[in-house]
Amino acid sequence: MSDESKDVTGHKEKLSYYKALNDIANQIHSARDMDEIFLNLNSQILSLFDTERISIYVIDHKRKELYQRLKAGGATPKEIRVPINNESIAGYTANNAQVTNILNAYDSHELSMINRALAFDRSWDEKNSFTTKQVLTVPIFFKNTIIGVLQLINKNNGDRFTLEDQNSAIEMAKVLGIAFYNQIKLAQKTRKKTRFDYLINNSLITEKELGQAIILGRDQKVSVETVFINDFKVKKNDIGKSLGEFYGCDYVPYDSNYPIPGDLLARLKHVYLKNNLWVPLAREGGRVKILIDNPQRLDKVDSIKSLIHAENYEFYVGLREDIIRFLDYFYGTPQVVESDSIHDIMAKLDTDASEADDDATEIMTEDDSAIVQLVNKIITDGYKKNASDIHVEPYPGKSGAEIRFRVDGACTKYQTIPYHYKRAIVSRIKIMSELDISERRKPQDGKIKFKKFAPLDVELRVATIPTVGGEEDVVMRILAAGEPIPLDAMGFSDRNFKLFTHLISQPYGIVLVVGPTGSGKTTTLHAALNYINKPDTKIWTAEDPVEITQKGLRQVQVLPKIGFDFAAAMRSFLRADPDVIMVGEMRDHETVSTGIEASLTGHLVFSTLHTNSAPETITRLLDMGMDPFNFADAILGILAQRLVRTLCKACKEPYHPDKKEFDDLAKAYAGDFDSLGVSYTDDLKLHRAKGCDKCNNTGYKGRTGIIELLNGTDTMRALIQEKARMELLREQAVKDGMTTLMQDGIRKIFLGLTDIQQVRKVCVK
Repeated sequence: MSDESKDVTGHKEKLSYYKALNDIANQIHSARDMDEIFLNLNSQILSLFDTERISIYVIDHKRKELYQRLKAGGATPKEIRVPINNESIAGYTANNAQVTNILNAYDSHELSMINRALAFDRSWDEKNSFTTKQVLTVPIFFKNTIIGVLQLINKNNGDRFTLEDQNSAIEMAKVLGIAFYNQIKLAQKTRKKTRFDYLINNSLITEKELGQAIILGRDQKVSVETVFINDFKVKKNDIGKSLGEFYGCDYVPYDSNYPIPGDLLARLKHVYLKNNLWVPLAREGGRVKILIDNPQRLDKVDSIKSLIHAENYEFYVGLREDIIRFLDYFYGTPQVVESDSIHDIMAKLDTDASEADDDATEIMTEDDSAIVQLVNKIITDGYKKNASDIHVEPYPGKSGAEIRFRVDGACTKYQTIPYHYKRAIVSRIKIMSELDISERRKPQDGKIKFKKFAPLDVELRVATIPTVGGEEDVVMRILAAGEPIPLDAMGFSDRNFKLFTHLISQPYGIVLVVGPTGSGKTTTLHAALNYINKPDTKIWTAEDPVEITQKGLRQVQVLPKIGFDFAAAMRSFLRADPDVIMVGEMRDHETVSTGIEASLTGHLVFSTLHTNSAPETITRLLDMGMDPFNFADAILGILAQRLVRTLCKACKEPYHPDKKEFDDLAKAYAGDFDSLGVSYTDDLKLHRAKGCDKCNNTGYKGRTGIIELLNGTDTMRALIQEKARMELLREQAVKDGMTTLMQDGIRKIFLGLTDIQQVRKVCVK
């Protein structure tokens, strides 16, 4: 054959080749069902590339894997999934967006020339009695984003895939990229919308996985959402977003700190709500909030409106399991030991009763047992939730009473009491506190020893305050008995720990711990006493009340009502051979002066004071009339502290701060920032709140102390004798090595314990 004839024949073969490629491309573009058209084109595609097998992989972004979408040639395994990394041929192509053209997949040397980690898994060949030799892989793109891989296996003539094969595969990959995108758009238009479209559109699940989840849910008798969470590791919040997007309303996750809407639940049965999967959440003005599994169920919506009358209704969507958890929480779970759940107690309160007499001062006889149980339940639940305070807040007129718990320094709503019984609740608490229930015009203080009323050994300090409309607010501080915390577990810096342990080990002098109410002063003092509590040391304490007990201490409960106050207790201690005296609080001139005298006569004295900072404590005591020379001789040190909420260890999220945030922290430190040993680098990590089930989606769990410790040095004593201004005292304390509250807080930010928002909430400097 002449050269001219060969050229004509070659030209015809090329035309035929590109015509076949173009014909396949047109059929793919016009296809409505890619799977079906690919099956019909199997033989044409294999013939076009003169190859034994072709596979098309699509990227599963959620799992960072390739899964086999289409296959031509040979038996089809159940499913092939390949990680997107450099350890497989298709995975390498997807990971690097690189074409590979391999002569022998079994040749490890050839594979290592492409990438050291590259290997070929022969198990597929062994299972199917097949031998893979030549492999050509091409990335499938759409708009510069890789969405899959086209893989050709084994050239029929046994040679390497040619450059023409490679170029044709690249052209085919372009066609497939456009076709896959168009199919997704077409499917979105024609496919019936589902409540999981958000998950599919964001590649969190695939259509195939949705079908699998429906089958698994039916077999396991659980919801599809539960299957996604447990088996497919989809985040609950993502499922909630999908439901909210589908139903056109907000998603509400379960929250164990959610206030119990007692007034809405009073006439509703637990079983009915559980069967119908809805629960009222709150009433705000004329609007009622309802959590429901399907806000588009008109029959449920009509039932809700007939049972709960309101001007407006606001519907929220929730997961089935979360709605049930809300119901169990609102009504009392089966695990609760109390004889009556909150639902049973609230049901006993007759919300249809005629309006109670506004001047009534006693609990109505028919409601007596229910009120008693309800108050016990409130206190028990507050204790279980680790609340420090319980607030009972009645509103005037026909408004009810709100019950709030303070947990980790933040108040959260617990329950709403119907207005018929708000005064009965207050009266019951006053009876338990041995207060005058007929006196509602002035504040009263009392205590509840709760073990007299329920099997729970806890004491509460009670304060009642008259409020507008003839009502009374009640605040109960829970004083749970406990063991002292070890001093080395309290978050001291090295300098503060060494100095504080040195100060509390002195034979005489006075050490003060200062801060606002609820800042952990008593806890710190008991930790200090625990550190020095030895058989050769006699320690007396005067407390109001005794919260923490320690073996080896002689602890005294003061009773101001009979004249046995802190000053009287201290005078008694001085006649009882003490080494160490701890006074719960220095409230007046007499207590402070007695404490100073005790420290000057050879005793070590600990006490607390309500001041904002360590230097300010000195000026406050001098203003109270203390002799500056005696006080200067007595003072060993002053520790000021605050409690900040700590980030939840289970969900706190590390992040790299920008330079501005770092500079703002350095500026707020306002001191020797270099002493922290922190510099701005690419590896610097801070942490922020995220939220999970363990912290009730707040992002915070527990509290830690931030501390400033003033040392009573000779220079400081000289300034005290001169009655120096507070600014001079602060400057000298810093020179002596004191880190301020803000500085200690910023140190704990860099340790990943808290964030700047929490630090700023409790201190200024």
